[in-house]
Amino acid sequence: MLKNYLLVAFRNLSKNKAFSAINIVGLAIGMAACLLILQYVSFELSYDDFHTKKDRVFRINQDRYNNGKLSTQWAGGAFAPGTAFKDALPEIEDYVKIVGAGQTIANYKDQKMVILNDYYVSTAFFKIFSFPLINGDPNTALKEPNTAVITEEIANKLFHGVNPVGQTLYINTDKPLKITGVMKNMPANTHMKFDVMQSYATLLKENPPNKDYNLDDAWLNDGCTTYLLLKPGVDPRVLESKFIPVVKKAYDKYPGSGEGGIYKLQPVKDIHLYSNRMLEFQPNGDGKSVYLLLGIAIFVIIIAWINYINLATARGIGRAKEVGVRKTLGSAKGQLVTQFMLEAMMLNAIAIGLALLIIMACLPAFANISGMQMGFTLFAKPAFWLAVLGIFVLGSFFSGFYPAIVLSAFRPVEVMKGKILASPRGVILRKGMVVFQFAASIFLLIGSLTVFRQLKYMQSQKLGVKIDQTLVIKAPLVKVDSFYRSMSSFKQECLAQTAVKSVTVSTSIPGEPVPWNAGGIKLVGTDQSAGKQYRIIGADYDYLNAYDIKLIAGRKFSKEFGDEPHSVVFNKKGVEQLGFSKPADALGKRIDFWGQVYTIVGVADNFHQQSLHDAYDALIFRCIPDVRGAVSVKVSTNNMPQTITDLKKTWASFFPGDQFDYFFLDQHFNEQYKTDQRFGQVFGVFTGIAIFVACLGLFGLVSYTIVQRTKEIGIRKVLGASVNSILRLLYKDFALLVVVSFVISAPIGWYAISKWLQTYAFRMDINPFLFVIPFLLVMLIAFATVSFLSVKAALMNPVKSLKTE
Repeated sequence: MLKNYLLVAFRNLSKNKAFSAINIVGLAIGMAACLLILQYVSFELSYDDFHTKKDRVFRINQDRYNNGKLSTQWAGGAFAPGTAFKDALPEIEDYVKIVGAGQTIANYKDQKMVILNDYYVSTAFFKIFSFPLINGDPNTALKEPNTAVITEEIANKLFHGVNPVGQTLYINTDKPLKITGVMKNMPANTHMKFDVMQSYATLLKENPPNKDYNLDDAWLNDGCTTYLLLKPGVDPRVLESKFIPVVKKAYDKYPGSGEGGIYKLQPVKDIHLYSNRMLEFQPNGDGKSVYLLLGIAIFVIIIAWINYINLATARGIGRAKEVGVRKTLGSAKGQLVTQFMLEAMMLNAIAIGLALLIIMACLPAFANISGMQMGFTLFAKPAFWLAVLGIFVLGSFFSGFYPAIVLSAFRPVEVMKGKILASPRGVILRKGMVVFQFAASIFLLIGSLTVFRQLKYMQSQKLGVKIDQTLVIKAPLVKVDSFYRSMSSFKQECLAQTAVKSVTVSTSIPGEPVPWNAGGIKLVGTDQSAGKQYRIIGADYDYLNAYDIKLIAGRKFSKEFGDEPHSVVFNKKGVEQLGFSKPADALGKRIDFWGQVYTIVGVADNFHQQSLHDAYDALIFRCIPDVRGAVSVKVSTNNMPQTITDLKKTWASFFPGDQFDYFFLDQHFNEQYKTDQRFGQVFGVFTGIAIFVACLGLFGLVSYTIVQRTKEIGIRKVLGASVNSILRLLYKDFALLVVVSFVISAPIGWYAISKWLQTYAFRMDINPFLFVIPFLLVMLIAFATVSFLSVKAALMNPVKSLKTE
């Protein structure tokens, strides 16, 4: 019997090649798109899921407040909480502290390389996290000062097959580190990216405590990321409430800080998708975007299944006599259902095979737009094949069950008399499914257009700071006899080149968060509680001019005024935070900056230090002539390769043996939008796929309708109806479906994009074109799809359409 079922199924698929091809292609594209998105979503959700103690590992997040108002959210906050909480609260089993060491140069004999991810890490790291060591003892590897653990990649590049454990590595030529362990390279699905881990004891040795200050117990110094390992069964929310008295007792010792801190626990598994704080180890993902893409995957596969249902039921009219004959000869309904379900399974199996081929062909393009390098290792993952099996089983059932029930329900007597009529409920259901398809398509188009317009809006706005034609050289790492003298001479040599317009050195550059955060800053003579937090940019005399930062009051730094290191320039947001509504009123005022007095000599206009995701920060510019930081060089675009060669040669003469690591600032600034661009590309591509598959569904409904109305069209033509009037008749029904789809999707789309745009500090206005354009586009696509079959039906010879079979 099974052999007969399969034979009949194969004959039906091969007999109706056009319908079969449309069904298979629609299902295959839907399956491929769904599987690709599911793999992307699965990867994003898998971050830090491999840690064996993941359910007990939490990061301490720190929120700083000024007079009850949230000012800063830190991933790397104060140094003290880990130790203080562990000593005070028995629910905590252990903790680890991690502090960035900055970019460094690692030297081993004649080998040298730049280390991008160098961190100080405390002893319990390997106890809390599941990063295996290839060599070394995880219990002692980070215990002693001047020791370090390196990754397998760094070991291979520097030591070339020699066992690194026990060898001495030099950081920036003058700092010896004994290698005590080699760790496997960190996997791609972790929010950490470490190359070298120096022991935290090394940092404490470099910053020894004195009677006034102990770095390890500091509550006001930020920059330390702390993770806690809780004991089994501890409720993190209850534990958080116990932080409050510990923190209050600590801050009571600093009445002049003018700031408070609230400490909350975040599960390590949630960091990648739900954290965007100061001093993250790397840019994280976006949970909302991931789940939105998951929604697209569901939309696409449902649309593909709906297509099969519509096409199968449309084709069913042509198979009515087959069903009638089978029933007359004794076939039971269950046998007919089995026949049609088997056809659905066969078609889904072919579609799955084609979908796998599509995935193989599209993997490079998908990796390019998503930033996720899966490669063909995707096919070795059990989860992938589980998803394939799940889509096949669900697809076979959902796409085959309804057509099977409908087709097996035909009555033999009515079939033989040619009285097969569409069930009103069936027609409504089919039209309802098409409405769902186009409502989903319009919704996705609204979203795609919004993402595109918001990205264009952000990139077209004036930043308030000029970043074009700026080449940035990363800060020198190797020590020289006199940094100030070397840097001053380097600047003079550069300015002697005709291609160089200006050179400036600063602790921060546009396009990056300002890491220097200072609290407790207040006007001289005001109460201690009036202290506020600010971002500090230390720069030489030329910084404000080089970046063409506009002043709205006062003056910029200048050597003409002598003691400029005790002068500061605020931005507009900064003086507003001090309480001045008019920038000019702040000029000449003195501020207390951690016991030092500075005078406000200028007020700069607000500018975008970071992308338009973020609101303006309260900034203070401090003039530090010998500042060690990034070197910004304004250059002419003429003969850029020669200019870079000259700069590199000049750099080597004043900073021998140091890196010459440079980038162009405008490109670097736009890197902040890479996540938005990728999301927009992925969103747009799969929206296009959804619309294409939806058009196949509309093709099915048009086919069904024309089969039902063939004789009606013939009668109208005999009675004198023109081709245009018949087309208008057919168009009217489908235009109504698109209108209903728009009415459903528009308010949902408005709500969704309103919520999404609220994540941006600077955002475009929502205007009607975001809804009108998707509606018109879908209407145009729908008309084109309808026309493909409707014109043929309208031009058909009425004699042929009225002929009784």
